[in-house]
Amino acid sequence: MKKLFIAFASLFILTASATFAQETVDDEITLIQSAFGMDKKMIVEGYMDLSESLAPGFWTIYQAYEEERQMISRERIKIINDFLEGYDNLGEEAADEIAKRTLANDLALAKLHKSYYKKFKKATSAYDAAKFMQIDTYIHNTIRNAMQQEMPFIGENN
Repeated sequence: MKKLFIAFASLFILTASATFAQETVDDEITLIQSAFGMDKKMIVEGYMDLSESLAPGFWTIYQAYEEERQMISRERIKIINDFLEGYDNLGEEAADEIAKRTLANDLALAKLHKSYYKKFKKATSAYDAAKFMQIDTYIHNTIRNAMQQEMPFIGENN
């Protein structure tokens, strides 16, 4: 499962990097989220392997979760884009703003996970809710790590 996902994430990152220069940031984010959302759902569906009685409730909550998560991810991509666009002239104020926006974004995702864990648990079980949180966190951490490896460190020479 991990090898399949790593291959998928690598393809996702390469597609995202190639397309950023071609379209506006908002259009790009929409395109990536649309393609990623379908692939992510297939990964989650295969991993969760829910019974027919639990699946409808889970997927209803999943859809609401994804809508909220996509807004948080959209902001994360904008933060990264703003960082990369201003990297060559990054000063004290801009660095502070990027750091604060990143921390707020991380907090928003943690709050979303906490809120939806309870909803998934109610619709399925604690086991299934924890299972979903694990795969979701794995997916997003893998993508974040791949993106982080492509970004320059603050103060790093070009």
